[in-house]
Formats: sequence, structure tokens, C-alpha cells
Amino acid sequence: MEIILKEDVIGLGYKHDIVNVKSGYGRNYLIPQGKGVIASESAKKMLAEELKQKAKKLEKIKNDAQAIADKLEGVALTITAKVSAQGTIYGSVNNVQIAEELSKLGFDIDRKLITIKDVKTVGEHKATVRLHKEVSVLIPVTVVPDGPIAQPAPVAEAAPADEIEEIEDMEEEA
Repeated sequence: MEIILKEDVIGLGYKHDIVNVKSGYGRNYLIPQGKGVIASESAKKMLAEELKQKAKKLEKIKNDAQAIADKLEGVALTITAKVSAQGTIYGSVNNVQIAEELSKLGFDIDRKLITIKDVKTVGEHKATVRLHKEVSVLIPVTVVPDGPIAQPAPVAEAAPADEIEEIEDMEEEA
């Protein structure tokens, strides 16, 4: 089923995109929620006319997104996380933490625009910030341990064999 999106839908497309979706998703979610309309011939013609009228506005939005992308180009983030002895992170680093770090640097980026694979290890990773459907930025993210890496608990040494024999002898006497 072809649908013309009336607004951005994360993971599906952007406003004014024509997308193919399963019939149930279109009928039961997108259309009733007002997020899309069926892409009939008349709807496609109306979309083309509307896009002609909004071309300048869309160009300005794209230029604004490009300006933010240019500012983000030199940004590198360092995130501290609690780490186990094996070097794995307790939990994970995700888009929420990256959005918080960007806000500390003065960038107001919605967390939904940031994508990063599950980060569960210390080291270098890449996050993608999609500011516009044609503008995205890769941001290097370095995950460092918070304080020293936790050492494994020492294993208790086994008692020597002769001490065990002495203990067993005492138990037998009692």
C-alpha cells in the first residue's frame, strides 16, 4: 500500500515521502493517526503542487540543518561509564546519553535523531545524527571507564593437604 506521509515517522520516512507499507499498518495506524494518506493519483498531484509552493521553505530548512551539521562536524564526545573487570560496560551507552552530552556542548538535538548500535564495550564508536533526510553527521564517541577498572575478587586459596588431614583427625577424635 502506498502512503504519502503528512509528518516525519521515525524509521519509516519524512514528511511528503511516498512509502510502501503493509496494508494493516497503513489502515490501522498511519491514516487514523493523521500521519499519512493513501497515495492516489489526485493526492500525488496535490503533493507535487504543494512541494512546488514549499520549495523555498524546504530549502531553508535544509540549509539550517546543514549549518548545524557543519558545527557538529568537529565535535567528538567522551562518555564515562562504569566498567567490569572484563572491560564490558554495566548497561550500555545509547542515544539518550549522547543527546545529553551534546546539550552540554550547546547543541539541542532530539535523541530520536541519533542512532548508534549497542555500545557495551570501552573504546571508539560512531553515532549518526540525522538532521534532515539529506543531511546527516557522524560523531565519534569515545567510551572511557569511570575510575579504575574493577578487578575480580581474589579467589581464596585452598588449604594445604596436611592441614586438611589435621582437621579431619581432630573431627574424628571428637
